[in-house]
Amino acid sequence: MTPALDDAFICDSVPAEIMDKVWAAGWRHFGRYFFRYSSQQANDGSTHTITPLRIDLVQFTATKSQRRVLTKNADLRYDIVPAALDDDLRAMFQRHKQRFTHNVPEDLETFLGPDPATGPCECRMLRVFDVDRLIAASFFDVGQQAASSIYGIFDPDERKRSLGIFTMLLEIQHCRDSGLRWLYPGYATHEPSAYDYKKQFRGTEMLDWSTGEWLPATQAIRQGTPHRRDQNAAEV
Repeated sequence: MTPALDDAFICDSVPAEIMDKVWAAGWRHFGRYFFRYSSQQANDGSTHTITPLRIDLVQFTATKSQRRVLTKNADLRYDIVPAALDDDLRAMFQRHKQRFTHNVPEDLETFLGPDPATGPCECRMLRVFDVDRLIAASFFDVGQQAASSIYGIFDPDERKRSLGIFTMLLEIQHCRDSGLRWLYPGYATHEPSAYDYKKQFRGTEMLDWSTGEWLPATQAIRQGTPHRRDQNAAEV
């Protein structure tokens, strides 16, 4: 899919409380590059409406299927540490990206920049191990009251474990334990797409681009999420 870019800017450092406001206004970032867009062209030529998502961590409870994912992976261990890239992560990313046929990302640095420890905000890394073998990882930024998922990878040989869902559930638990209120899992589309799994978390809200209001996902889907008004990046 080719995105229709609406706004973008570059920033080296953003305070935690400002990151909360940036995410609440629908922005994401890869490294120093911040962006937001409200529509993109699908592979079939149709236009999809981009829908920023966030999970209200107070309202979240795991579904039955999500509890099964946690049980299935109870034999694994994990840690959460400051984000840093290494050869094991890069090698797993190269295996992980073989799952994609369109817009295949080149490397982890595309999403995290050359050194995620240097900003523009605090970035943490969740690593999942089967004994001592790294089989999944995810990266997320932390603000004052919110966190934002950046990217997740897993060993394709372990696809039956649903590790993408598993790492999201672990991020949610970590954020709740840290006293945060929201987790931003990224963008989905209003239309059915491969990103629909992101909408399956209880407590999910969607941003109404036209008003700047966050609505419960069920309400947003029912009434539709219109494209946002053009706004200047300086308004955030």
